[in-house]
This record gives sequence, structure tokens and C-alpha cells, in this order.
Amino acid sequence: MKRETICIQGCGRPANGEPRQLPIIQSTTFRYESGEAMAKLFDLEASGYFYTRLANPTNDAVARKIAALEGGTAGVLVSSGMAAVFYSLFNLASAGDHIVSSSTIYGGTFNLFNVTLKKMGIDVTFVEPDWTDEQVNAAFRPNTKLFFGETIANPALTVFDIERYARIAHEHGVPLIIDNTFPTPINCRPFEWGADIVVHSTTKYMDGHSASLGGCVVDSGKFDWNAHKDKFPGLTTPDESYHGLVYTDAFGLGGAYITKIVAQVGRDLGSMISPFNAYILNIGLETLALRMERHCQNAQKVAEWLEKHPKISWINYPGLESSKDYALAQKYMPNGTCGVLSFGLKGGREAAEAFMKKLNLAIIATHVADAQTCLLHPASTTHRQLSDAELVEAGVSPDLVRLSVGIENVDDIIADLEQALA
Repeated sequence: MKRETICIQGCGRPANGEPRQLPIIQSTTFRYESGEAMAKLFDLEASGYFYTRLANPTNDAVARKIAALEGGTAGVLVSSGMAAVFYSLFNLASAGDHIVSSSTIYGGTFNLFNVTLKKMGIDVTFVEPDWTDEQVNAAFRPNTKLFFGETIANPALTVFDIERYARIAHEHGVPLIIDNTFPTPINCRPFEWGADIVVHSTTKYMDGHSASLGGCVVDSGKFDWNAHKDKFPGLTTPDESYHGLVYTDAFGLGGAYITKIVAQVGRDLGSMISPFNAYILNIGLETLALRMERHCQNAQKVAEWLEKHPKISWINYPGLESSKDYALAQKYMPNGTCGVLSFGLKGGREAAEAFMKKLNLAIIATHVADAQTCLLHPASTTHRQLSDAELVEAGVSPDLVRLSVGIENVDDIIADLEQALA
């Protein structure tokens, strides 16, 4: 099926007399006739459900839909985008290990890597988008476990050269993990360019209506963990918490990584999505393809209008020919990037704050990728924990305004921006 069809049909076809809409299995617990039957589930010898912290039918159906959209072999829903990022890393790296990451990433992810992971004994090296292959290769160490990047960075909007960095990661025997939240699989499928694992904040475009927090991790099933056994003992050697089970032996390359997240990381840390939030997410997914088309159309028109406005000092949108990442955007996302753009006003931070107070249609919100147009000043909100030097490193200037263009009539959006600038 094409992606537009998967958005609607990806949870499966209801049988005769079954509900058209995905049922909410709002239960923590599932009954069994015998302890022996449940024991097989605990030992991962049989598939089924016994406790929603580990697995739930509603959650699994939506995870399968997202995995199908990405072209992956397996997926799991978690409670938020940050949980998805953390689970994807912690499934591979532990105390004493090292990861490599793009420097132009979401401020919350940067803080997770730069502060929290270091407290856990995991070291991080950040690489710049303009570094040469030689410089990027020098960032890897014998204990490096993965390379992380964002397809389109939030809010720097830097386009990640997936094919190039997948090649480099694989040369060092590690997977490439991509946060694909902004383009969604409608506009970009990183697995087709060599990425190995994809994460999403489903809170953003996939839900699309500011209704439910969520995250997702999807595995391509292509990375050969067994070819690098010494690097990934958690997947390739016995797990004593499951009676010596070896994930790659029991579930193959297509299922080992996600099964370990569910059975071990999720079991112990517990950041799983609620069935109700998964249900709300699925409703959003049904219109994802339509909404992404409108988001991109509107954002392109707004970006072109802002680029010509005399009060705008600069604008950054990968869909503009003036963007330094235009060529990469055309390569990876020829049908559109996302609805998010950033710009600066002449007059700097003070002018930006005055402009935002005058808006009527667009709302100021700590959110992005929503049906409603919203905007934010990251330096004083989402990225306020970063120093000026770290802001520059993350691609966030003090005057940057992040605008998430919604799906309203684009003439109304531009009229609101125009009167506020005036």
C-alpha cells in the first residue's frame, strides 16, 4: 500500500461485524486460564498480553501502522518523543560507552545528551554539519555505539545528510538513529537512505492536534548486530533477566532491537503510552498525508512572503532556493519538508518579542507541528538551558523566531503576520 493508504488502513481490516475504528483496550491487566500460560509470556516464549506497561493491543496496532509508514520491521509506542529518543539510545549504550550526535538537534535532546547521559556515564561527541568526513570520523571511538541526527533539526532546520552519515556510521560498525519527527514518513523515509532506526515525537505532526503526548521507535531490521557482537552484547549475548535468552537468536534482525526495548527497557523504566493516547494518535494518523501536504504548501508561501518583507533580517526554510540546505532538501524531501520555518526581525530579540505580542491568529505556544499556526522564541523558552555558545552550536541565534505554519487559509496566516509586523 502507498503511504496515504497506510495512514487509513494500516491498523488492519476489521472482520465482519467488528468496529471500523480501532478499539481502546483500556485495561492494565489480561486474564489467563493458568499460570503456565502466563509463564510462557514472561519467558518470551509466546506472544500475547498480560500487562499494559509491556504491551497492549491498541498500542501495538498503532505502532505497526507507523512501522509500515516508515518501511520498518517493528515499532513500539512510548509516552513521549523524549522517551523514544532515550529508549533508542539506552537500548544500545550504557555506562562507559560513547555516542556521536549531530550538534544541530532539539534543545531537549541536546540537554539529554550533554547533561543527563553524562550523569549516567555515557559520553557524547557533537559533530557540526559542515565538518569534513575526516573530522566526523575522528569523533568515533572504539566504545562508540551509535550515531544520532534529526532529518530536519528543530529549530535550526538543518537538513541532515542521511546517506553520507549512514555510510560513515556503518564504516565504524554502528547504527544511524534518525529523529524523523518534522518531515514524517510522508515526506521522508530515512531507511531508504541507509538509516537503521527511526524515532518520532508523535505529539507533533502525527497527532497533529495538541491532543496526546507520545513517541515511537521503529527498527529497519537491516543492521546486522551479529556482525558486531562485541559492540552490542545486550542484543547478542544471554540476558540473565530472561533465563539467558539471546535477542538476536530468538527474534532475528527484524525483531531483536524492538523486543529488547519492550521486554527490558520498557519493563524497567515504564515510560509507555496509554491506550487512549494511542487511539487519539491513530485518529491523527488517518489525515497525516493530507495535513502534511497543506502544511508544506502554506509554509512555502509564508516563507516566500517573509523573505521579501523589509522588517525581516533573515529567514531559514529548506524549501527556499536561498537556503543553504535546499539541495539536500530536494534530494531527501522533493515533495516538501515540513511546516516549520525560522526567521529573525530587524531589531533583534526586543523586536521579536514586540511582534509576537501583536499576533491574533497565531498563538505563542511551547509546541510545533500543529494544525493551528503557533510560534515561539526558543532562546528564552525551549533552549533557555543552553549558554550563548551552546545556542550557536545548536544553530539557535538569540533573535530566532520559530514559526510552525498551520493548515488555516494561508491568506489569513499572512494577513496576521503582516498586521503584527506593521
